[in-house]
Amino acid sequence: MLLTDLQLRHLPNPEELPSSDDTPVDNEEQNLLPNLLLATLYRIWLDRQDWFFGVDMALYHTTGKDPRIPIVPDAFLSLGVERKKGGKFRRSYVVWAEGEVVPILTLEMVSHKPGGEYTQKLETYRKLGVLYYGIYNPEFNQRDRHAPFEFYRLHRDPLHGDQYVLQTDEPYWMPEIGLGLGRYDRGYMGMESEILTWFDGEGNPYEPPEVSQSELERERRRADREQRRADLEQQRAEAERQRAEQERSQAQAAQQRAEAERQRAEETAAQAQQSLAEERQRAQNLADYLRSLGIDPDNLPNPGDRPTP
Repeated sequence: MLLTDLQLRHLPNPEELPSSDDTPVDNEEQNLLPNLLLATLYRIWLDRQDWFFGVDMALYHTTGKDPRIPIVPDAFLSLGVERKKGGKFRRSYVVWAEGEVVPILTLEMVSHKPGGEYTQKLETYRKLGVLYYGIYNPEFNQRDRHAPFEFYRLHRDPLHGDQYVLQTDEPYWMPEIGLGLGRYDRGYMGMESEILTWFDGEGNPYEPPEVSQSELERERRRADREQRRADLEQQRAEAERQRAEQERSQAQAAQQRAEAERQRAEETAAQAQQSLAEERQRAQNLADYLRSLGIDPDNLPNPGDRPTP
């Protein structure tokens, strides 16, 4: 449901929102596999500029109690948005700043400590309207009593409410995206373990790009620079917000002082008017008293005049 202009004005500015929840990943796969998917997607959609793939990035939405509290998928894909928001790298993904475009796919990598992948996060993505949701859990699936890789599609039901339906085929074909997703049993960078990758319509995997250790290090340094730049921008935005707040407080204090001065001036004028009215009343009372004695107050001699001898 699209938000009204009034609702949008009451939502926080994207520049005010942190880029993540500052919770570090606790295993290598949580960082490696989503980045492999991103690198492979760069190859597949080299000429496309209408998609964004986020890795460990805060996703802000309005389906929860507080729009300032994000959910942070290990990875997500949105279609129909700019590759770069306004020509700049995103610090976070803010649904109301993206024309209400929610991710079409989210991925979670289950770690040593369960993070609500099968419960709270699933429910959040369901309410948000994420069409596809994948949970990769090769190490702890027996503990959690789930399959190593589960993939859900949102079933739209206006009568009973939208619900996720567990899919059975792998790789899981997503016609809205034009890609499949699944596990691929091959080594990578000297590591003998399966990875997640994209598949074409015939079930063939897209090979992830081979990257040298030096290239990985350069990419890590670049990502660090981007993060530092984003942090500095956030700090500048916060300093600007505090400065504006201080100026607003000072203007408010000046307005309050002016109002207090105005009230004091009005009170002083009212007191002067009251004193003048009281003096006039006393003079009138005295005049009335003199008349009651047969003395005309208007013909009283001037106190400074001397009687004629």
